[in-house]
Amino acid sequence: MPGYEFSANTYAITGTDISLVDAGNDYTAFVDLLRIGFPPTDIRKIVITHGHRDHAMGALELLRSYPGIVKSGGVELILHEAGPGELKQAGEKMGARITEVRGGETLTISDLDCEVIHTPGHTIDGICLYHPQSKTVFSGDTVLPHAMAEPDEHAGGRLDHYLFGLRALLGKEIEHVLPGHGLPVVSMGRKVVEETYEGLMLKVIGADGEAKILWIDGATSLAQKGCLEEAVYCCARELVLDPEHRRALKLKAVCLNDLGRFHEALESLEKLEGLEALGQGDPFPFIGRGYALMGIGRYKESVTFFDEALKVRPGMKDALIYKGMAFYLSGEYEEAMNIEPFRTEFMGRFRTELEKKSRGPERAESTKREGSGEEIPDSRGT
Repeated sequence: MPGYEFSANTYAITGTDISLVDAGNDYTAFVDLLRIGFPPTDIRKIVITHGHRDHAMGALELLRSYPGIVKSGGVELILHEAGPGELKQAGEKMGARITEVRGGETLTISDLDCEVIHTPGHTIDGICLYHPQSKTVFSGDTVLPHAMAEPDEHAGGRLDHYLFGLRALLGKEIEHVLPGHGLPVVSMGRKVVEETYEGLMLKVIGADGEAKILWIDGATSLAQKGCLEEAVYCCARELVLDPEHRRALKLKAVCLNDLGRFHEALESLEKLEGLEALGQGDPFPFIGRGYALMGIGRYKESVTFFDEALKVRPGMKDALIYKGMAFYLSGEYEEAMNIEPFRTEFMGRFRTELEKKSRGPERAESTKREGSGEEIPDSRGT
C-alpha cells in the first residue's frame, strides 16, 4: 500500500494471519487494508524497518483505533534493539508485545520465513527483511529507487555504517526490492542496490552526484579514507573495463591483503605477474605475494618472494622486515634476528603480535602484557 504524502509504504503479507512491514504514520494504511477485504483486527505482527515516524507511528494508531485487537490475541511489534525507546514504551503501554532483533534472525511473517539484516546508516536501527525463496528484500529507506536517504545524525545515522549495510545486501541474491518509498522494483533489484552503494561511495569521497569519476580514481580516494571494501569494489569495476589495468590490480591486491583476504589477493597478484615487464623496477608484485602467502601460513614459501623483491630493490627495508617476520613465524628465530631491520622493528613495535601468532591463543594474555601491542604493518611495500 503506497504511502500518502510523507508516509512510508506499508506492505501487508497475508496467510494464516496478517503481518505488516512498516505501518505508515497514521491510519490511512488500515483504511486501505479494510477496503480490499482484510480487517485490521486480523493484524498480528508489524515489523518496523526503522524508528522514523513515517514508518512507525501507524502501529500506535492501529492500537489506539482498534483497542479490541489486544483482546483478540494482540499485536507483536518487531524492531531493532536500538530502535526508539519511546516507541517501545508506548507500544507496550497500549498492549503490544515488543520483540527486539539484532540482525541474523529468521522471522516468520505470516507464512514467509524472512532473514533480518541489520542495515544501519540512514538510522542506527535500520533493518531489512530478506526472503531468499523469492529473492526479495523489504528495504525500508536503506534502498530507494531513484533516490538515496541521507544519514540522520539525530537517529545515529552514519555514512560508514550505511556502506556496511549495503555490503550486507550485496551479499544476498536480490532480484526484487520493496522500498519504504516509491514503487517496487521487479527483476532489477540488484542494480538498484548497486546504484545506492555507488552513490554512497561518491558521498564518502565528496564527489558531486553528477560527477564522472573513473573507477580507479574512486578506488584510490576510498582506500585513502580507509574504505578498503569499497576500494576493492571500484577496482573490480575498473577491471571489467580493462582486465590488464596494472594500477587497479595492484591497489586491489593491497586492499585485499590489508583486509586479510589473502587467497583473493594472490589471484589478483597472479594476474599482475602475468603482464609484461614483470618486476622491472617494481618490487610490489613480490612483496604483495610474499605478504599474502605469509598471511595463509606458507611462511617459507613467502621468503622466496621477499628475496625476489630484494633483487629488484636491494636493501629494501619492508622486504627485509617481512622476510624476518616470515622466518620468525616459521620458528627460525635466529635467522629472523640476524636481519637488522626486523630486529629493530621487532623490539620496538610488533613483538606482541608475532608472539601471539607463533605461540598460539593460549599465550595471548601473557604476551599481551609484554609488548606495545601495535599491529603488523600493511603490505604496501613503501
